[in-house]
Amino acid sequence: MEINFKIVVLLTGILFTGLTAGLCFTWSNAITPGIGRLDDLGFLQSFQAMNREIINSSFLIAFFGPAILLFINAFLHQNAHPTTFWSYLIAAILFFIGIGLITVFKNVPLNEILDKTVLENLSAIELKELRTKFEQPWNRWHIQRTIASFTSFALLLIGLIYSKF
Repeated sequence: MEINFKIVVLLTGILFTGLTAGLCFTWSNAITPGIGRLDDLGFLQSFQAMNREIINSSFLIAFFGPAILLFINAFLHQNAHPTTFWSYLIAAILFFIGIGLITVFKNVPLNEILDKTVLENLSAIELKELRTKFEQPWNRWHIQRTIASFTSFALLLIGLIYSKF
């Protein structure tokens, strides 16, 4: 059986985009509301620990892989049904901006501020100030990532419906 590169790129892009959308959805709907109930030190320690654990090869491939795969996929489908091509191209652009750029330029800088802080050395007032500086902006940008990843995933499925392998 011959493996079709075009199908592998498409299905891998859909899979990784779906995993990212699921991760973002779960983080927005369970993780941040759950740890949001903790006191300032508990919240910041939890977020710090999760941020440190999530940086691994599996996460990085699934989370950032679509930023490249989806553009390759759109290129490979440039002669496909117009709905397929445009769905794939818009999904790629939206993922790149909504996941790639927002993550790198908005969420990661906040994560780095938190990561560099020795929380146990802070007073209660300093913990409250750090949480205020971190929590709301991080969640606001993460909601944008959730919407972008979900919309990219939906666009890939729409494109798939119109495609003729």
